[in-house]
Amino acid sequence: MQKTIRLSALSVVLLTLLGCSAAPAKKDPRDPWERMNRSTYKFNDKVDKAVLRPIAHGYQNVTPQFVRTGVSNFMDNLGYPLVIVNDLLQARFTTFARDTGRLLINTTLGIGGLLDPATPAGLDKNENDFGLTFGHWGIPKGPYFVIPFLGPSDVRDGLGRIPSAYLSPQNFVNNVWVQYSVWLVSLVDARYRLLPTDPLIDAAYDPYLFMKNAYLQRRDYLLSKGSGTPSKNESEADKLLDEATQDEESEQQPAPAPGEIKPEEPKPDASKPDEPKAEESSSPPQPKPDQQTSPPK
Repeated sequence: MQKTIRLSALSVVLLTLLGCSAAPAKKDPRDPWERMNRSTYKFNDKVDKAVLRPIAHGYQNVTPQFVRTGVSNFMDNLGYPLVIVNDLLQARFTTFARDTGRLLINTTLGIGGLLDPATPAGLDKNENDFGLTFGHWGIPKGPYFVIPFLGPSDVRDGLGRIPSAYLSPQNFVNNVWVQYSVWLVSLVDARYRLLPTDPLIDAAYDPYLFMKNAYLQRRDYLLSKGSGTPSKNESEADKLLDEATQDEESEQQPAPAPGEIKPEEPKPDASKPDEPKAEESSSPPQPKPDQQTSPPK
């Protein structure tokens, strides 16, 4: 009995020493607060699947397409003054003039922003915010940070949300009911636009890692483009999602063993098929008429 106890204790000590000597897991330097961020992500994901995602699906199923398009156009036009302000703060005067023209055309000819006549006129939609303005002037983005209820961010973008919240046009309306109504509509519209990405996130091996890579790569793309290049289509967003998927898969899949050799695929036979052979007749060949021998004279 004592021998068994000693062997068990020795086994526990050896396993502990082996565990202490093992190499630590690789950490992402962009995400030093990963443990806290994962907890916040799980909380946000539960709230999203319980409340926001069902509301967005109901909104999509009940509301006609032209109404949803009009609501999205209206919300984009309502927040476009913040884009123009950041164009000016970044000293991008050409982009500032184009975005100002887009706002004026959509507000007047577009019936308050419900329609989007500026895009066919060549004034494409631009994305800009205070987080990109801070990055434009050299402020580092800091660690990755998941904000409760708001989702993925980093320290720089999180600070950029503060002036955006105070300078939103709906805040200048004195009626509180109007402010909250606009906020609720914008929340439903924003969640509705994210519905196409739900299958990608649900199919990811690690949804948290997928979201982190997708967000950081998209923000780096907008900053590298100077946040002044119009987005004519969603091809760039699709490329970023593909890159995020590849990063998520590469960090989770084990590398092949050094001695493992991939079996070669069988190559197709290049030889021609055998031609059918002529059937051999049992009778001797008959001589041609001109080759028949004449009887001897």
